[in-house]
Amino acid sequence: MNHPKFEIYEGNDGQHYFRLTARNGQNILSSQGYASKAGCKNGIESVKNNGTSADRFEVKEAANGKFYFNLLAANQQVIGKSQMYANKQTCQSGIEAVQRV
Repeated sequence: MNHPKFEIYEGNDGQHYFRLTARNGQNILSSQGYASKAGCKNGIESVKNNGTSADRFEVKEAANGKFYFNLLAANQQVIGKSQMYANKQTCQSGIEAVQRV
């Protein structure tokens, strides 16, 4: 089984970001901007360390009725935010994909 993979990229704003992409190419999780590539790599390590704990995921419903999740660090800061999902079940599948990295 192929696991989701991380990609680091530089945004137009000069910040470094990571995204976690599923086997099918869909974006599962996106990060905030980091000033350095090293900081971005630390963010990826934080996903790996915190992503195994179910209590670090926060599921939310957007104003349009779709669902997304945030992955939180121990200090409750958002490490990454998911794409929008049509329902809670597919949102849960996204969480499970993050837990497999």
